[in-house]
Amino acid sequence: MTVGLIVALLVLVVLMAWPRYGLAARWRQWRATRQRVLLEDALKHILEYTLDRGRPPTPEALAGRLGLSLERVQALVDQLQRRGLVQWEDGGLGLTDQGRDWAVHVLRAHRLWERYLRDHAAMPLAQVHTAAHRLEHRLSPEQAQRLYAALGYPATDPHGDPIPWARGEVPRQATQPLTAWPVGVPARIVHLEDEPPVAYQQLLACGLQVGQVVRVLERSPQRVIVLRADGEECRLAPAVAANVHLAPVSDTAPARPADVVSLDQLPPDAEAEVVTIDPAVQGLSRRRLLDLGFTPGARVRVYLPSMFGDPRAYIVRGTRIALRADQAAHVWVRPLPAPTPAPTHGGVAHEH
Repeated sequence: MTVGLIVALLVLVVLMAWPRYGLAARWRQWRATRQRVLLEDALKHILEYTLDRGRPPTPEALAGRLGLSLERVQALVDQLQRRGLVQWEDGGLGLTDQGRDWAVHVLRAHRLWERYLRDHAAMPLAQVHTAAHRLEHRLSPEQAQRLYAALGYPATDPHGDPIPWARGEVPRQATQPLTAWPVGVPARIVHLEDEPPVAYQQLLACGLQVGQVVRVLERSPQRVIVLRADGEECRLAPAVAANVHLAPVSDTAPARPADVVSLDQLPPDAEAEVVTIDPAVQGLSRRRLLDLGFTPGARVRVYLPSMFGDPRAYIVRGTRIALRADQAAHVWVRPLPAPTPAPTHGGVAHEH
C-alpha cells in the first residue's frame, strides 16, 4: 500500500468520524432533523383535523394526511405517545396539553410564513403553502412572535385561515361551504382550502379570492355556478366548490367593542389609547400604520385639524403624524377621559 493511499484513507476516516463536522455527524444531524419535522407534521395535522372535523383523527386518517403507510404511522404514534404528546381519546389520536402547545406553534409559524411570503415576498398564492411548509420548522416561539409583530399582527393567512395567538387560542369563524349556500343570497369568501393543490389551482384560475363577495346562481349535483362581484361567472364541480367557505356579508365585518371608535371620529384635542388596527387591513397598509407608531397601547391625541378638514394631525409617541380620514378610520382607539382640572382656591390654581 503506497503512502499516498494510506494518507487518503486516513483523511477519509477523519472526515467520516470527526465528532462535530464529520460526515457521520452530519448524517446523524440530518436524521434527527428529519424525524423532528415528521413529528411536527403529525402534530399539526392532528390539530388541523380536530379543528376541522370536531373529533380526533384515526391512524388511518393521519396516514392519509401525511402520505405514509399505516405501519409507519403506527410507529410514529408510538413515539409520540412515549414523548407524552398524544393520547387515545374518542377512538382517535388526541393531543396532550404539551402536544397541543407544540402543534399550535407549528401551525402558527406556517400561517405567518404564508402571510409573509404573499404580502412581502410577492410569491404567487399557489406556491406559498409549499414554501411555508419548508420554513415552518425553523422558527422558535420567540421568533414567531417577532415575525407576527413585524407583519403587523395579521388576523389571517392569505387563504383566510385564522392565525393562532401566542397564548395558544385558535380563533374560529362560523362558515358554510359554497355547495350548501342558498341560491341568490350574497356572501363573502372567508376561506379557500389550499388542499388538494389541483382543486386550489381551479379556484385561483376561476378568479376567486378571500374577501370577495359572490352569489350562487345555480347549484346542482353536476355543477355550481357562482357570480363574482365583478360580474364574471365561475363554473365549478361540486367537489371543488366545497373548498370555498362563505359567511354572510354582514357577519364578516370585524367586530368592534362598544367603547372603541375609529381614530377619525375623535373630537379636537381628545386623547385615546390605540387598541388595534382594523383586522381587515393587511399587508403594507397595516405595516405603515404600525411603523408610524399606532401600535396597541400607544396614546394618541388629536393635534390640529386641517384647514380643509383632511388630513388631520395627531400626536403619537411624541411625533406629529398627518393622516387622511380614510387612513385614520383603520385605527381603532379607546377614548380616554379628559384630564381633571387642577384644584383652585379663590379662582386661582395652586402652583407646585
